[in-house]
Amino acid sequence: MRILVTGGAGFIGSHLIDRLMNAGHEVVCLDNFYTGHKRNIVHWLGNPNFELIRHDITEPIRLEVDQIYHLACPASPVHYQYNPVKTVKTNVIGTMNMLGLAKRVKARFLLASTSEVYGDPEIHPQSEDYRGSVNPIGIRSCYDEGKRVAETLTFDYHRQNGVDIRVVRIFNTYGTRMLENDGRVVSNFIVQALRGQPLTVYGDGSQTRSFCYVSDLVEGFIRMMNNPDHTGPVNLGNPGEYTILELAQAVQSQVGSGVDIDYKPLPQDDPRRRRPDITRAKLWLGWEPTVPLQEGLQKTIEDFRQRIEAAG
Repeated sequence: MRILVTGGAGFIGSHLIDRLMNAGHEVVCLDNFYTGHKRNIVHWLGNPNFELIRHDITEPIRLEVDQIYHLACPASPVHYQYNPVKTVKTNVIGTMNMLGLAKRVKARFLLASTSEVYGDPEIHPQSEDYRGSVNPIGIRSCYDEGKRVAETLTFDYHRQNGVDIRVVRIFNTYGTRMLENDGRVVSNFIVQALRGQPLTVYGDGSQTRSFCYVSDLVEGFIRMMNNPDHTGPVNLGNPGEYTILELAQAVQSQVGSGVDIDYKPLPQDDPRRRRPDITRAKLWLGWEPTVPLQEGLQKTIEDFRQRIEAAG
């Protein structure tokens, strides 16, 4: 098939492209390189089945494709809060443009949504039926509400125009190729530990997250895209729940650094607990994560170590 991946030079997008290319598909990678990086897809440049287009999805584009994986949007608070209006435009206008493309060429469309649609959840764990607790005027809402509108648009295009859609909600994902400066907890801890700096923990570290390794997530994407029966939404994440303090200690022990922990105030609207209910993913896709946290951290730390050493 000919498959479009928006945000394809990013952390998750580039891993997805690797899987699609290795499966023999033709892949078109669309990226404006705001948070994506050419080094993530450089090994495919020159391959006749791979095409790279520098493009911002807030502008329309005409392409002929069979499937669209729509991942384009900064996903870490540091980047999506840097230009919140642009984040909303990417989620709303960008998603409309991609849905319009899917409608024109009759492509199946998969939206990479987020667990952020649940906000600071009042129920635990979060199932797809839960409608969320989001602050519409907070500093995170450009992303949270942007993705909620993207889901609305996706289902409206499906109902009104018959677009063949799939929606997945991604919970915390980590792995090789994460940006060093993305402000997410896994990359923050690893970079700080490798540099011998104190690990920054916001609040008292008792807030929880679930960490899914990127290869598991990509497997879920592909199963969802090629599932004939379900539109979603489907949670994709690891139901293993860790406190931020436990994660800090896991990174400390793997890096072997005896660095201190530096406690700082909790940012506004930071969710206290986040864990996916993956009953749907198990039932519909036969999917659940296979990479344990210790193994995933080991691979991720090694990747960061090589990049930090290369940068001197």
